[in-house]
Amino acid sequence: MQIGFHTDAFNSSYWSFHQCLDWAHHNGIPFIECGVIDGVSWIHGLGYQPHIALWEDPLALRRKMEKLGIQFSQLDAAFPLSRPEGASLGIEYVLRSLRWAHIAGCPCIDTTDDRFKPESMSEREALDHMRRIYARIVSAAERYQIVINIEPHGHFTTRPEFMEEMLSFADSPFLRMNMDTGNTFIAGQDPVAFLEKFKTRVSHVHIKDVSESLAAASRGDLTGIAVSQCAIGDGVNAANIRTCVEMLAAAGYDGVLSLECEGQGGPMIERSLEWVRRLLKDVRASVARIP
Repeated sequence: MQIGFHTDAFNSSYWSFHQCLDWAHHNGIPFIECGVIDGVSWIHGLGYQPHIALWEDPLALRRKMEKLGIQFSQLDAAFPLSRPEGASLGIEYVLRSLRWAHIAGCPCIDTTDDRFKPESMSEREALDHMRRIYARIVSAAERYQIVINIEPHGHFTTRPEFMEEMLSFADSPFLRMNMDTGNTFIAGQDPVAFLEKFKTRVSHVHIKDVSESLAAASRGDLTGIAVSQCAIGDGVNAANIRTCVEMLAAAGYDGVLSLECEGQGGPMIERSLEWVRRLLKDVRASVARIP
């Protein structure tokens, strides 16, 4: 297992993606995940947003990252595909991200659903709607040899019975799951039980803790956390994270653990990084002792 991080940790710091690259290089982090912007915005153009835009040159960025010893673990194209707009805006957004990711050397694209069931659809209609969308996306993903991950973040994806159906939308090794320890917890699920059910389908992991105050106020009401205002290891989800990482190691997972938390310009995510590095050291030592 390797450590990476999502650049949304620096949203509130108004960093650029290139500042995030420098931070990753300084802290010896070999993998980076970021959001995808399909178009232009003033805040990104002025260098105050830590994500990439699809008008940027993917090959030039890839070359810069290679010199720093950093590569993409995943691009976050998580437009809520359960919405009616998923069949128009959402699908084109993901397909454009796929083409960009192929040139940039990125192996995974993250997708999800909305927090709420669409008012205009029943649950069955929404699932069938997403089935058609994922069929098109996965067909393209197979050509580009890029994994489409489904992240638990919304009404359907945080419920195991629906996630199980969604992972069967296409019979393909390129449709897999992005486990999120924080989203599953805040949605009222047990992250350990959730991962146990899907551990063989996981190809990317978000490591996210949850503060005691947020858990008390919102657990079971929210389906996801935009950015956790809690360093990893400091919250009420820390024990679950430890168990999940142990489970992944036992299952032979060799992918990326992508840190997701508020960065505070560095200090909070650096504390998170230290905690996860200690955790990985402990887990690797435990695995090495197994005969």
